[in-house]
Amino acid sequence: MKLYEYARKVNKGIKQKKKDAAGKYLSPVRRIEKVAPIKNGRHVAMTFDDGPINLPPNPINESYKCNHSLTALLIEILGEYNAKGTFNVIGTTQHNYPDKVGKVHSTTWGGKKYDHYPKFGEDKEAGAFNQKKLIESLIENGHELSNHGCHHVLFGPNRLVYNQRNYFKSTSEVYRDLSSLHEYLRDNFNYTMHLSRPPHYIDKTPGGFDAYDVYAPLQYQYLAASFDGGGWLPTEGDYNKDVDKMVKVLKRALQQSKDSLNGQIIFHKDGYNMSLMTPVAHALPKHLELLVNEGYKVVTVSNLLKLSPFEDIDTKAEYLPRLVELDQAGYIVGYKNNTFQPERPLTKGEMLMMSVTRQEASCYYKQAMDDETMKRNIKKHPYYIAYLKYGMLDCISQSDDLASSEDVKEFNYEKLKKEIKIDNRNSILRRDYIQI
Repeated sequence: MKLYEYARKVNKGIKQKKKDAAGKYLSPVRRIEKVAPIKNGRHVAMTFDDGPINLPPNPINESYKCNHSLTALLIEILGEYNAKGTFNVIGTTQHNYPDKVGKVHSTTWGGKKYDHYPKFGEDKEAGAFNQKKLIESLIENGHELSNHGCHHVLFGPNRLVYNQRNYFKSTSEVYRDLSSLHEYLRDNFNYTMHLSRPPHYIDKTPGGFDAYDVYAPLQYQYLAASFDGGGWLPTEGDYNKDVDKMVKVLKRALQQSKDSLNGQIIFHKDGYNMSLMTPVAHALPKHLELLVNEGYKVVTVSNLLKLSPFEDIDTKAEYLPRLVELDQAGYIVGYKNNTFQPERPLTKGEMLMMSVTRQEASCYYKQAMDDETMKRNIKKHPYYIAYLKYGMLDCISQSDDLASSEDVKEFNYEKLKKEIKIDNRNSILRRDYIQI
């Protein structure tokens, strides 16, 4: 576990560097880790990974009725506090064999070559394919479903922590895995998912693409989290201490500032931890009580994004309604690190890309799954699809140049068939452009 903890710290630093670099170009897929604090009331989102599970919590929570199923218990607890969660569901791990039982209290607790939920040998007790009633209950109770991978197989290799794990060998395999769960929920429950979190946050896929590129054809946003609710690591040897540890972390954050969790996304697990226990079953009511007492409303991630779509935009900003309108309509207006950067001057490449929708982008990215030329062009130039759409590939070398008012008027008139009025200026701020 020491190696695992070290790897997590190293990975955290790498992710921060990647996040900083991700603020350079607009992207159809943004990493949703948190959003700017909501000014007209405290809001927070909770996510629950790896379910639904039809086995009881360990130990059961005698204060509630639904102890036959951990997922059902979480639904009951959330309902008591009028809270809505985002459940990162799987399809099934029952095909992740042959495999050998791993070591409890370690990263191989579920299996050596694959993950097995809810636990090794009892895969049919978890996942959307096998637990239709639990999926129906989640939807009926107003919770959100997110794609956590149909078989919860790694998107690519991870030598440091999961060096023995099997992983998908191509981007197309990852896409087919995600699509199978997406289509199953759409066809059987009339439910369309809009978010996805990679198993164990492994982003890179073999062949040069990554999770963002695979999410684009499905029109997903990358679901991350900013606050670890705990409870998924091995027990410290005392269940009550495990629960108290989860509660203290959240209580400490609220003591430092009552607004500290406003706009944050909390990570929880809808399943057993590395010690085959479920401290979330007893810690969740205490988490919710603390949040409700401080005036928080617990909402789904998608509803959080409707209130505050980006990390860097004050929710009192006068242009926010227009920004939300564009984002909800599917236009590509934000950077991969989920910032909008309103004071940044608009570039010519951004001018084109902001008129492309995620639905349109999905067609190009889907083509790139099997078209190496398209894949290379998309990876080489972040705005390739926009220049391709408007037949302006001969101008792509100017994509980083600032857009003047004349550029804006010409593009809108010739390509969008819109005649707009704008004062003559050499550059335009992004916050001004969305209001034109």
